[in-house]
Order: sequence, then structure tokens, then C-alpha cells
Amino acid sequence: MKPIISVAVLGAACTFSALAFAKADCKAYPKAEWMSEADAKAKIQAQGYTIGKFKVDGNCYEIYGKNKEGKKVEIYYDAKTLEPVKTEIEK
Repeated sequence: MKPIISVAVLGAACTFSALAFAKADCKAYPKAEWMSEADAKAKIQAQGYTIGKFKVDGNCYEIYGKNKEGKKVEIYYDAKTLEPVKTEIEK
């Protein structure tokens, strides 16, 4: 029984890590040119996303949250233009 439990735990970990470890390369801008975090959050929420976690990852803004359909999302945004650079959506 131990091997079955280990495989189940490993499978669950792989499913969640696919969202958690995806990285994106955003264009580098001077920080003075970045959209403020408050403005970025407001614009993202206005698009229908619920933000669970908002952070800076390298030159990107990154959110973990949910879309309008309630699916988990991980989205990297260009910190200046707020254009999505990479999006992962739960299936």
C-alpha cells in the first residue's frame, strides 16, 4: 500500500507544481516606468480576476488567483504595459 500512496502524493504534487513553477521572461524596464502595484491590481480585478497572491517575479508582476469561471490561474504580466506574458489556467 505504501507505493500506491507515494505515487498518489507524487501525482498531486506534480499537478500543483505545474502552476507553481512556470516562469516567464518579461522585458526589463527601469522601476520608475513600471505601473504601480495598486493600479496593476485594480486593472487585473477589473478584468474579472480574483487575486489571491500578487508579487514581483523578476521583471514581471505575477498573480495567483481565479478567473471569472472560478478556475485557478497563474498569470505573469509585463510590469510597464500590464500585457499578459504567460498564462496558466487550471483545467
